[in-house]
Amino acid sequence: MLQAQPSTLPVLTEGQNSVLKKLTLIGYLEGTSFLLLLGIAMPLKYMLGIPEAVKYIGMSHGVLFIAYILMLLFAASKIRMPLWALPVGVLGSFLPFGPFIFDHLLKKHLRG
Repeated sequence: MLQAQPSTLPVLTEGQNSVLKKLTLIGYLEGTSFLLLLGIAMPLKYMLGIPEAVKYIGMSHGVLFIAYILMLLFAASKIRMPLWALPVGVLGSFLPFGPFIFDHLLKKHLRG
């Protein structure tokens, strides 16, 4: 029978897990809003002449982008993130699917 091996990485505290969950949630919302903006709103505007979608989805994406960057900075101060995490997290927010990939990489690194 296999037994779980003790992890050599420090276990995240309850507060750190809470911060990580909030970062994940805001990252997923920001990433989804960016995909909606690129995949739905912009084609509606430029192919069908319906600019309202860009106005509303773009505004919500802007608010979520700022919230994500602020949450990323807050999380970096509360969780012992690797040196690469902050610049990669910011870069990921500019790329389609970036926040999803960053979240996966960060959790993989933090939890082993």
